[in-house]
Amino acid sequence: MSLTLADIGVADALLPYRSQRWDNAGHEQHYLDEGSGDPVVMVHGNPSWCFLWRNAVAALRSDYRCIVPDHIGCGLSSRPTDADYDFTFERRVADFGRLMDHLAFDRPVTIMAHDWGGMISMAWAVQNPGRVGRICLFNTGAFPNPHIKRLPWQLWLVRNTPVGAALVSGLNAFAVGAAYTAVTRKALTPELRAAFIAPYAKRENRLATLRFVQDIPLAADDRGYALVAATGAGLKQFAATPVFLGWGLKDFVFDESFLKTFEQAWPQAEVHRVADGGHYVLEDAGDELLPKVVDFLRRNAPVTGRATQ
Repeated sequence: MSLTLADIGVADALLPYRSQRWDNAGHEQHYLDEGSGDPVVMVHGNPSWCFLWRNAVAALRSDYRCIVPDHIGCGLSSRPTDADYDFTFERRVADFGRLMDHLAFDRPVTIMAHDWGGMISMAWAVQNPGRVGRICLFNTGAFPNPHIKRLPWQLWLVRNTPVGAALVSGLNAFAVGAAYTAVTRKALTPELRAAFIAPYAKRENRLATLRFVQDIPLAADDRGYALVAATGAGLKQFAATPVFLGWGLKDFVFDESFLKTFEQAWPQAEVHRVADGGHYVLEDAGDELLPKVVDFLRRNAPVTGRATQ
């Protein structure tokens, strides 16, 4: 069963948009659908949820149709167990593809993504290039780890040890830790911090946050690595696509090496570095970045007419 804002104790005023729900291969998926016009699909990562995009929706919905899904097991979507859901990168991409087919857009979409959302949405994009008109990414990846299998110790601990898994499952360490450390310019207010944590406050709602970390593919024999590698190789299909890259340079996971990899793939990209911004760069520097996103979208019409590979 999916959740409501009341279920997780978040005030309607913090996310003042109407919830939409649909059955995605047997699991109820929550998403926002606000505004009209060219579609902009905003894809969150781990351990955030559609709340991450609340200010982007406010900035764009007067001119664009803003679609903001919660991944299965995240946000206000249903909470399956390992017995009835495959918590893998491949399944996430398939889920995203089914949602895109369900919405049946009649024009190319703008992908806007962060963290795991970039990997998921860009894997779909590489498989469906003719359906993508513009790309806006924030502190994410869509290719094998440029650090060659090395993870920050915090992720390594969760990915590889029972202690790390217990910290996430038992103490909600991943969502709580992100609410404190993913911002570096200015701390989240207690109200906002609580809202980011809220979907995962109960132990039974944390499985997805753990499985996302455990599923990080680092080596060729890791599950999901082939799809990661294929996604990275396919980014060149978007060399003529308008791209916006907004990056917090104090992100200790998706650091500047990730940004530079995107820049190499997309020399045409408009790049906006936030020197003192962290992983949740839209929390640190949304007032700075969102007007630039609005301007970017106004100046760059979606690419159309590209054949799907």
